[in-house]
Amino acid sequence: MSRYVPKCKAEKADERKSKICETIEEAIERSGLKDGMTISFHHAFRGGDKVLNMVMNIIAGLGIKDLTVASSSLASVHDEILEHIKSGVVTQIYTSGLRSKLGEAISHGIMEKPVQVHSHGGRVHLLQSGELKIDVAFIGVPCIDEYGNATGSKGRSQCGSLGYAMSDVDYAKYVIALSETLEPYPNAPASISQDKVDSIVLVDAVGDPSKIGEGATRMTTNPKELLLARRTARVIENSGYFKNGYSLQTGTGGSSLATTIFLSEIMEKKNIKASFGLGGITGTFVYMLKRGQIDKLLDVQSFDEFAAKSLGENPNHIEISANEYANPSSKGTAISQLDVCVLSALEVDVNFNVNVITGSKGILRGASGGHCDTAAESKLSIIVAPLTRGRIPTIRSRVHTIITPGDTVDVLVTDQGIAVHPRNVELKKRLKKAGLTIVDIEDLHKRAIELCGQPQKIKHTDKVVAQIRYRDGSIIDEVYQLAE
Repeated sequence: MSRYVPKCKAEKADERKSKICETIEEAIERSGLKDGMTISFHHAFRGGDKVLNMVMNIIAGLGIKDLTVASSSLASVHDEILEHIKSGVVTQIYTSGLRSKLGEAISHGIMEKPVQVHSHGGRVHLLQSGELKIDVAFIGVPCIDEYGNATGSKGRSQCGSLGYAMSDVDYAKYVIALSETLEPYPNAPASISQDKVDSIVLVDAVGDPSKIGEGATRMTTNPKELLLARRTARVIENSGYFKNGYSLQTGTGGSSLATTIFLSEIMEKKNIKASFGLGGITGTFVYMLKRGQIDKLLDVQSFDEFAAKSLGENPNHIEISANEYANPSSKGTAISQLDVCVLSALEVDVNFNVNVITGSKGILRGASGGHCDTAAESKLSIIVAPLTRGRIPTIRSRVHTIITPGDTVDVLVTDQGIAVHPRNVELKKRLKKAGLTIVDIEDLHKRAIELCGQPQKIKHTDKVVAQIRYRDGSIIDEVYQLAE
């Protein structure tokens, strides 16, 4: 009788190499990071993130150059990366958003290669297709055990969902986890499991959770925003989708949060319950979950302390990855089950195309996020925006940059009236019957121009500074360097 001899030698527990490294430098050395490779970061802490800058400064000190930085999003706190672009440490960027001094510098041509702007779902598609290959993923997690089981639902800097990090670690060749708190093994339930983590470094702080929703989760008292919110809630109420078991995603920002509150009041009055709330979860959704108005929350990113706490305590508050959330190549996304989504806009044009990435001066100052993902898959996509901001028209003949194609948008709600996409004949009839003010989008555009005048054409060069990638990876628009 023949016997098989194992090729790998069994190691005793005391012979195994610990995953815990004394320093970030040691972890980077173990990873084999070299010039020309791709590194990734996630944005669970948003404006409170402390990992990216910390890691990039150390990488620069090690003399490593020509890196691609693939961060699920970049906030103003990441302006420090500018110095690493100037020094040649960073030569390419993949991200869903960028803003502040970094966005301005890129808009003026600081980088040779155009930034690749993707959606949240599109990021995972790029990873799955192989275009984006992560050599080393750096993930900041509030707590972890010595073997790599990590979560954002516990720890001093509780951030909630690690939905974007979950997708990164699935595709990265090497994963370095940075954490503040070491929990006894096994740290369960884990968002990131032990079999995905190669090295662990304990640091003083990975993020400031108080800055996660800074500015984005404020409850508005602005009369115009409250008007927009009430109108949006009424659109949903009379859309035909507002019935027991409907699902929704309302996002952040003053109007969106107020819309959720007004919807909650209508739901209570009409005894309507939602099956699930989706996306970046806020305290308003948690409030509805606790009241029994929503059965479940599917959380890809927790936007405030209430959401982060709820995720760790309520079994009906469920963490999902960016792949489960919105990847068009996934075997099943949550957004494909979504009835209603409420989205914001910097600009909307007469063909319902939406811009959420470049401001009125053509400067990169926003994020694609899940905008085009949810608009494409939900049954009813609603864009909410004031007709004007200051003396700047929001409704244009053509938006400066297309993030979400108009053929995926159903309704535009403004303070001067509601425009319904021409293909939605029945929806338009329903809203008119409910007494809502329905206007043609061309008329909204004319009104905006009457109030503000024609906006000046933005002058730019022929150099492309950013390419806008749709969720399937295709390039749907380009941003050009601004003329000096």
